Amino acid sequence: MSTEARAPGLLPLLLARARAERVEPITRRLVASIARENAAYDTSRVVPDDDLWRSCFDNVERVLDMLVLAVLPDGRLTSVEDMEHLFDAARATGQRRAEQGLPLDDVLRSFRIGGRLIWEDLVERADPPLDPESFRDLGVWLWASVDKSSAEVARSYRQTEHGLLRADAQRMAALWEGLLSGRAREQAFAQEAARSMDLPADAPLLLLLLRDTTLEDAAEAVSTVMHSHEPRTAWQARSGGDVIGLLVPPDGTDHRSLIAALGELTGLDGGVSGLCRGLAEVDRAFEQARVATEGRGAEAGILSYDQRLVPALLLNSPHIARQLVDHWLGPLLALPGAEGAELLDTLDAWASAGGSTSRAAAQLPCHRNTVLNRLARVSALTGHHLADDPPPTGLALALQARALGLG
Repeated sequence: MSTEARAPGLLPLLLARARAERVEPITRRLVASIARENAAYDTSRVVPDDDLWRSCFDNVERVLDMLVLAVLPDGRLTSVEDMEHLFDAARATGQRRAEQGLPLDDVLRSFRIGGRLIWEDLVERADPPLDPESFRDLGVWLWASVDKSSAEVARSYRQTEHGLLRADAQRMAALWEGLLSGRAREQAFAQEAARSMDLPADAPLLLLLLRDTTLEDAAEAVSTVMHSHEPRTAWQARSGGDVIGLLVPPDGTDHRSLIAALGELTGLDGGVSGLCRGLAEVDRAFEQARVATEGRGAEAGILSYDQRLVPALLLNSPHIARQLVDHWLGPLLALPGAEGAELLDTLDAWASAGGSTSRAAAQLPCHRNTVLNRLARVSALTGHHLADDPPPTGLALALQARALGLG
């Protein structure tokens, strides 16, 4: 771009006349060209017609303003960087299109169309034709202003998009917390959550609580067992590396088969709730998944609440669980470490073997008579008669409570 002083020629007159007379005609051509060449505006319908017209008018006007101001009285061209205040229309367009959700590439394509139409209009109406130097300067400066306008559009678009994403993430986090705390029993809240998460408000759901994973890994793994091209799920990452998912079993799928398939996934650890009847029961499902997760001890994989009902019962009644442990195992826990541990291990093996001393002996391993002797010792210490029969329910519950750390 030339910066040397020269006698003003036809270019300033052409630009001044264009600014006064050609904004509206160029705008009409631009709106028609966008409709013809940029299908996103027509197919998405997110930009109202009057908004498109106003945006095109304002941006054409601003580019012509810049061109008029570019030519100084002495014939030199000023820099586009000196006209920051004239990019207000570009910034406003970027903000509105981000809010409307029109892709940025389509917005920038329209700016290129606009630049081409302004160039064509100026060249067609230059009478007499511009001299080579003015023709060159006009092209260089016009496209510099269009490029700068496009950059301002993109910057404003991304700033707005980032703010919208941040606000949406905050809103979604608030919706999830509301679901997990039981607010979906309010119909209005349930409907809002359903719309935002693209889930039915009243359909049967499973809640999945996973530990130490990512949203992407969780969603990808679960999609393989949903048996649906478009599985209906919603996901939320929580602090500490937890991930929560809501799953709608595909039509015709028994939720128990889906729970079983989730239990066979490798690389994921956590718990899955029983079936809940819509978003209004998500808080209960969350508690179920949490109990299944926390009650799994050293087991890996995804465990279901339905398979952990006894631990859930004990965890939900810790005072009763501690009484069971004291009643059935108290004297054993009071013994010196080695002897007490040996008798407790024997009881665990015997109970898990369904009262079979032979299977318990094989599990420990030791002789069957050793198991019988230890059971007799337990009976003497606790006052509970134990024989080669199924273990008492209370003893089995006490052993599970102790394994859960409740005794």
